[in-house]
This record gives sequence, structure tokens and C-alpha cells, in this order.
Amino acid sequence: MDMLWNGWGDPAKAAPLPDSVTGLLRDLLGVKPHTTPALALEDIRLPEPTAGLAALKALAEAVGGADHVRTDAESRVRHTRGKSTPDLLRLRAGDVSDIPEAVVLPASHDEVLAVLKVCAAHGLAVVPFGGGTSVVGGLAPERRAFVALDLRRMDGLLDLDPVSRTAAFQPGLRAPEAEALLAAEGFTLGHFPQSFEWATVGGFAAARSSGQASAGYGRFDEMVLGLTLATPEGTIEAGRAPRSAAGPDLRQLILGSEGAFGVITSVTVRIRPVPEVRVYEGWRFASFEEGAAALRRLAQDGPRPTVLRLSDETETLIGLAQPDAIGDGLAQSQAGCMAITGYEGTAEDTAQRREQAAAVLREAGGTLLGAEPGERWAHGRYSAPYLRDSLLDAGAFAETLETAAFWSRIPDLYTAVRTALTDTLTQAGTPPLVMCHISHVYENGASLYFTVVSAQGEEPVAHWTRAKHAANDAVIAAGGTISHHHGVGTDHRDWYVREAGELGVEALRAVKRRLDPEGILNPGVLLPTD
Repeated sequence: MDMLWNGWGDPAKAAPLPDSVTGLLRDLLGVKPHTTPALALEDIRLPEPTAGLAALKALAEAVGGADHVRTDAESRVRHTRGKSTPDLLRLRAGDVSDIPEAVVLPASHDEVLAVLKVCAAHGLAVVPFGGGTSVVGGLAPERRAFVALDLRRMDGLLDLDPVSRTAAFQPGLRAPEAEALLAAEGFTLGHFPQSFEWATVGGFAAARSSGQASAGYGRFDEMVLGLTLATPEGTIEAGRAPRSAAGPDLRQLILGSEGAFGVITSVTVRIRPVPEVRVYEGWRFASFEEGAAALRRLAQDGPRPTVLRLSDETETLIGLAQPDAIGDGLAQSQAGCMAITGYEGTAEDTAQRREQAAAVLREAGGTLLGAEPGERWAHGRYSAPYLRDSLLDAGAFAETLETAAFWSRIPDLYTAVRTALTDTLTQAGTPPLVMCHISHVYENGASLYFTVVSAQGEEPVAHWTRAKHAANDAVIAAGGTISHHHGVGTDHRDWYVREAGELGVEALRAVKRRLDPEGILNPGVLLPTD
């Protein structure tokens, strides 16, 4: 099943906003409903493909037949950009300027290599496409003719080693299917990002994904033990042992490369036994500052829950601490900040960690709210993107951004980004509601995940672009990283250059020139083109 072409996920799961929420948007932000009907897919006018017949024929030969090279309108539209709010607004308005020439579906590593050789010979760029969930311009390269390399046919479990507790997957396998295959053998990957229902294993690796249970299972880049990369110049196999002192770790060079260095064709990851129990709870803190201090204590001194997150006062008040509770009268009456803790493992270990963590949280000022808020969060943990689409349908603008920093810098970073977003959008005539939560914690720091809601105004994409640039400037100035888990894409690229430094960027460009001398791999994504 494909995602909704002009929105997120399964169309059957989309739902209109409650009247209480539309009223709040109207009264608080001046949101007005749309008066123009949404554009239908069949009404979008597409540019004609410029790829010649010779190139299309060669691509078909590379992937086993013309059935695996698609040039029909629907296939091309469905592979246009990702799922950021600007992506969707532009597509809903009929803007398909970033549309691929064709969609190519290889079934093996060798077929990927063959496609890359064909594209290099014919001057076609290549954009690897997994679940299509990028929200940072990772699927919209700099303007030139390109093909979308859809990896959905490469969706197998290649190997499972229960002794070493490792599994090797092809890149196009979606996360739910990967979990199902592992669960049948008594294992789990433990990687549950908000994009879980649609994202792929290869996409997790390419973007350095981080799941909602990262406090217990770690980030995806910590799970990866081995990678296979197909490039126009050949194949790289990285990782043959759990740890090694044999030079720099090539796995870390490939992780986060976003298709700019090559196409990931297999990923070997660590796996863990399916937990006996999963328990989620809610806690209340008087302020974001107090709650953050409590999370830091657990992250640094333990015991660390499997899930640990904290919503600020605004996010808690509106109800986004529990996405399926937005508009709920109880959620809107809550004061202070909502924290969610989750524990997974054996019954004995989970009970012990809960008791020990509860003592720390109470000492830090927390009040236990019981299992209901935690279970409600777990039930709605993948609902936020659907909520975003409902907000767009109602005439609101809703978008997110995230960053991370050391604990000592978190307060200033939080204030700087909120101020940049509020000031820029207010000056544009669309004063926003800015919400934030800590979604991932480490011994030395944490991530901040911001949600912004405002009226769309007459030029929503232009307004957001200015606000996002101001927020990016604030992130760099306050000592944050330009991305904690969404990746770089094109949206963050210029700030990534500032973060990495001139020499660092030149070193990465040298790698790209060696692996991709014709510059066909996702040009302009991650790194500026030469």
C-alpha cells in the first residue's frame, strides 16, 4: 500500500479536527478555513519526461524488464519530494517542478549497480527512495533530470543470527514488516520513530534515525553493525565485527550520507529479545526547567527508562503530549509539563527500574499520573503526522523542527529557537503557537523537538522558509546541531556546512568525488554541488 499522495500515511486513518480545536485555532491564531477545493491528482499538469528512449530502455534492461521502470503520472507524482509541510503545500497547489523522469525499481544489489552505471552514462541523477518520509528536502535534489530509485522490491530478511543476535535486512523493508519478521523468531529491533509505519530500514540508516525508545535501545546508528553500499564506482562492504580498531569506521561515513555517497543495499543490525512487558506512565512537573532537570538525573545517573520524554507547558496545555488527546477538555486543563516514561524488559527488571526511577522523579519534583497518560501516548505515538494533515485541511500551518545540544546549552537553545520562530512568523502576520518537547536523552545532552502552528496566510511556504532559516541561525548560534534525527537534505545543507566547517565539507566532497565522479547521486542533498 502506498501513502496518501498529498498527505501522510493511510487515508483511512485521517480524521477531521474536533470542533473544539477548529474553534481554538480560529480564536487564538486567526485560522480561516479553505475556500478552494483541493486539487485532484488527475488534475495536476506534469512536465513531459526528458529522458530519452535509449536511457529508459537501458534502465529496463538493468532491472529485469520495462515493468520495473514506471513513467506514468501517478507513479511520478507519488515520488515527488517528501512529506514536509512545504512539500505537501506545493504538491497540493500543483507544483511538481521536482518530479522524477521515471521511477526505477531494482530487486538486488547488482541491479542497483547496473542502474547507477546507466544513469552515469546518460547524465541522469539518482534519488534513492524508501518510504518517502523525508521532511528536510532529502528527495528533492538540485534541478536536473533524475530518476527515483524505489527500493520496495528489496524488502527481505537476508540473515538472522540468534547466537550473535544480529539480523541483515534489505533496505526497502518497512519497519513494521521488519519487526514482524523478527518477532516471529522472538526478537525486536526496538526502533520506533514517528515515521515507523512507513519508513524503511535503509532510510533509517541513510538519515541516522532515532526512535522513540532510544533511551533504552539507542539510536539506529548505534544498532548498525554492517552495511553494503552500491556506488557508481563499485561496492563498499563496511563492518565485519561488533567493534574494530582497524582504521576509521566506514560504517559511520555511510550512515547519515542520505544517498549522496551511494545506495545502501543491505543493513546488518543488532537485535534483542522481545520484552516480556511494556509499561508506560505519565508524570507531571511544575515547569519545563524542573522536568528537564529530572530527565537529566535519570539520563546521567540512572536508572534510565526505555522511553523518556518531556513536553513543555504549551505542548502539555494543548494536548500534544498525547497526540490523540488534542482538543480533549482534560488535556487542555492540565497545568505544568507532562513527562512520559516507558519500561521494557523482563517483568522483574522492569518493576525494579520503575520503582527506582519513580524515587528519582519524585525527589526531583514529579507527580505520578499513573498508567493512563503513558498508555494513551503509546496508543497515539504515530498520530502526529495525521494531525498535521488535518490542521492543513482546516487552513492552519503546522510544521516541526528538531535539534540537540549538551545539557548546559539546552535552556538557551530552547529560548533562542522559540524566539526566532515567534518573532519571524509574527512579523509575517501569522503569529504562531510554538510547542516543544525533549524526545531523546543522553548522559551529556538531549534533543529538542519543536512544533509550530499558525494561520497559513497568503504565502505559507515563503513565511515558513524565512522562519525556518531564522530558527536554523538560532540553532547554530546557540551551540545546537542542525539536525538530531531528521537529517540534512537540502533544507539544512547550508547550516550543516557551517556546523562541519570548510575543511570538513571539503573532505566529504573528496569522498563524493571518488565514489560519484559524475555527481549523479542525490545532487545538492547533504553537500553543496561543486
